[in-house]
Amino acid sequence: MTDQVTETTKQASTVLKACILFNFTIGVLYAWSVLTPRLTAAIEYGGYGWSSSQAGAPFTVATVVFATAMLIGGRLQDKLGPRWIVTAGGILTGLGLILSGSAGNSVMGITFGFGVVSATGMGFGYGCVTPPALKWYHPSEKGRISGLVVGGFGLSAVFYAPLTGVLLGLFGIGTTMIMLGTAALIVGVAAAQFVNNPPAGYAPPAPAGYVPPAQTAQSASNDSLSWKEMIFTRRFHMMFLMFLLASSVGVMVIGSMTNIARTQVGVDSAFVLALLVSFLALTNTVGRVVGGKMSDKIGRLNALSVTFALQMINMAAFAFFTSVPALLVGIIIVGFCFGTLLSVMPALCADQYGLKNVGLNYGILFLAWGLSGLIAPVMANALFDLTGSFNSTYIICAIMMAAMIFVNYKLKKDIESEKVLKDAA
Repeated sequence: MTDQVTETTKQASTVLKACILFNFTIGVLYAWSVLTPRLTAAIEYGGYGWSSSQAGAPFTVATVVFATAMLIGGRLQDKLGPRWIVTAGGILTGLGLILSGSAGNSVMGITFGFGVVSATGMGFGYGCVTPPALKWYHPSEKGRISGLVVGGFGLSAVFYAPLTGVLLGLFGIGTTMIMLGTAALIVGVAAAQFVNNPPAGYAPPAPAGYVPPAQTAQSASNDSLSWKEMIFTRRFHMMFLMFLLASSVGVMVIGSMTNIARTQVGVDSAFVLALLVSFLALTNTVGRVVGGKMSDKIGRLNALSVTFALQMINMAAFAFFTSVPALLVGIIIVGFCFGTLLSVMPALCADQYGLKNVGLNYGILFLAWGLSGLIAPVMANALFDLTGSFNSTYIICAIMMAAMIFVNYKLKKDIESEKVLKDAA
């Protein structure tokens, strides 16, 4: 019996590591801001001479396609299992980057390669690695496991940002994307072979020292609801709204990081800009891991309340961060809060709607993140063009976060009310 438990533990650990590694390989999405300055640089300086809008198009398209592909991938992996869908994700991610590098100075070519093909692969993979990892571990560890898996995606930008900067200096735009695509293809496909669901009837062992908690708001869930049942619940509507507006803040800062540093702080060094992007990615990763574990301890909604309040204060003060040290403080808070959101939401979705259909259910909920990729950059860029700064955007973000604190409170009350009705029945 002990040998069987040991073997199961090893298998669960292997799946978890493979899921983290795969997410790490597809995290090149977050390094796009390092490519942007080179794309907008003049042709005589090794760039493509694109406008800011042209350089932002592949990233904007990618966020929408990413979320849509995650929905499709979640549906497929619930039916077929995750391994083949994750494998397809690795192939498409690498192939799209190779196509982008081969397209030359073509806005349409790179937008199709990166924004459509690679983003489809990223969505397939990202949507299919968290569900199997959650199924291998005890329900009390949902936050920690989801935080580790999505943390691999955030951590990759710490690696990709400086690597992309070095490769751009040595080889130029096209060759850099081809090299990144080749690496993502090889490593991603290899990692995908170890991603699978546990056998039917598998019951994950409880962690050492585990004491079953009293029924709480976050555990008062409906088990194994289908997506059709989920979307008609009031809780889903509130969760979708929170995800949409809260992630808009993180996406806005991530997508505008280099522009914020240049216009607000006066940073022009490509090396420093790359470091800031890496630092943002690092704090994002810490938020995913620490925030997920925090939600296991204090509850998903309590963790979101803390991060929403922190982000609200941060956005209200962000216009005053006019030095590199001050900007770093703002980046730490943005990254931590955004990372916490991305680790708590899949765990909250599993809490409320069960693990059986979590791939598709979370894929639908994740569409909120895709919409934020449209709302946040468009709003930030439009207001920047109009006012010459991001100050108006910061104020709007602070107001949105204040509203999300209230919505989170209403969600908690809704879940508690359902628990009372269940207990009465």
